[in-house]
Amino acid sequence: MKEIESVKESGGYLNRYQHESSCCNSEMTFSVYLPPQARSNAVPALYWLSGLTCTDDNARTKGGFQRFAAQHGIAIVFPDTSPRGDQVADEAERYDLGQGAGFYVNATQQPWQPNYQMFDYVTRELPALVEANLPLLPGVKSVSGHSMGGHGALICALKCVDEFRSVSAFAPIANPVNCDWGKGCFSAYLGDDSAAWEAYDASCLVEAGARVGDILIDQGEGDEFLHEGQLLPDNFKSVCDAAGQSVAIRMQPGYDHSYHFIASFIEDHFEFHARHLK
Repeated sequence: MKEIESVKESGGYLNRYQHESSCCNSEMTFSVYLPPQARSNAVPALYWLSGLTCTDDNARTKGGFQRFAAQHGIAIVFPDTSPRGDQVADEAERYDLGQGAGFYVNATQQPWQPNYQMFDYVTRELPALVEANLPLLPGVKSVSGHSMGGHGALICALKCVDEFRSVSAFAPIANPVNCDWGKGCFSAYLGDDSAAWEAYDASCLVEAGARVGDILIDQGEGDEFLHEGQLLPDNFKSVCDAAGQSVAIRMQPGYDHSYHFIASFIEDHFEFHARHLK
């Protein structure tokens, strides 16, 4: 774990690191914001999973998270969205498959399987690494994310119910087995058996019996991908209502899919997670 950048912000430090990942068989880059409270005490952590085409850099520079993390004494861990490098499989002509589009699954198909083990990376390898090397409270963590990362946050919480204390999302891909983005990536990473896809679909997981505490989701009503049928929040809400899974999906008039939308409501999400982490 090698520090490659450190910037003071809101009384704490926004640091960037690289390490050799055993899960992804590649060098991975990630960022961590350590709030000022971390100078004297170990602090809880919020894992932020970003969306298609993003790196760890998008959210840490566009979301305005650090001010609220400092207020609540919560660290933020920003993983990358996929393995990267010349030796890592990619579809350079596509933004929704390959590097920048790991979809937070453990790939089983070639040529993706050797590197694209993002579910294990964000739920197992990265938490163990940062908790061993930084002033983070062991096992005291929550998860959130945007779009593909919102999908990732939901499945991480639903599949690892003892690992994350709370979960929220912005415009998540909530039923990927039924949208073009999900079908395209899942067929490549997981093969043609759609039953294997359901293990990485939040709607299918809830329908199959997975449960967590309260879920907070914000969705912009002006989101172009909502209207293209990629996000499907109504499907997730219907499944949760039928299963008795508590979920608040707040439809926000006029907001799109961008970080302008996220920055407008991220304070509410930090307050939500702080109640569970403290």
